[in-house]
Amino acid sequence: MAPNPKQDAGNSLDLVDIKEIKEKTVIVKDGSFRQIVMVGGVNFSLKSDSEQTIITQAYQTFVNSIDFPLQIVIHSRKVNIDQYLQTLQVRRETESSPILQNQIDEYVEFIKGFVQKNAIMEKVFLVVVPFYPIAGEGSIKSASSALSSFSFFGKKKTTAVEQQAKNKEDEDKTFKEHLEQLHQRTSQVTNGLLSIGLEATVLEDQQLIELFYNFYNPQTIERKNIIAATEGQQ
Repeated sequence: MAPNPKQDAGNSLDLVDIKEIKEKTVIVKDGSFRQIVMVGGVNFSLKSDSEQTIITQAYQTFVNSIDFPLQIVIHSRKVNIDQYLQTLQVRRETESSPILQNQIDEYVEFIKGFVQKNAIMEKVFLVVVPFYPIAGEGSIKSASSALSSFSFFGKKKTTAVEQQAKNKEDEDKTFKEHLEQLHQRTSQVTNGLLSIGLEATVLEDQQLIELFYNFYNPQTIERKNIIAATEGQQ
């Protein structure tokens, strides 16, 4: 039997828990929300003893101030140097000195050979901030909607279009309320990380898409350098 591309695509999508990404927020299929903070690293071993103690105590204070679950992710990935090599090639073409052109060619060959023999890895540090809406809210909402469908419980029986618009308005209102609570958590996390001396940036929609694309396609070349994208916002 020949494979059905549509069926295969549907099965693949079933493995992804993400329902939607909007307003810097990952909406999961179970109705929960996530915001992801990218954190800059620090070379702890190069710090003095007193500096290490200050960082450790600040981290302890940060952890003790959090009263909700957090997920810390360290994502390692092979560095893509294609864009860097293209930049060197453009530099060579604009260079008028033959000596510098030869030096650039030798440097490019050195980089290519080095990368082939040694896997250059980069690490991305992420903090995932979750929010789970209160269970049972949907049932209350459904009950009130059911009662309003009977004419003797309301002044006017709404049409299907009006009811759909009302449901959409209620969903948007509920989403904004949940998003506000998630924002409060994320702000607490970013402020805590900043107090330790770490850079913290909440990923935008496009950066989240690129991040999960890289997660689900580990063998492919990165669509974009997410670290470089976030550095421009700090």
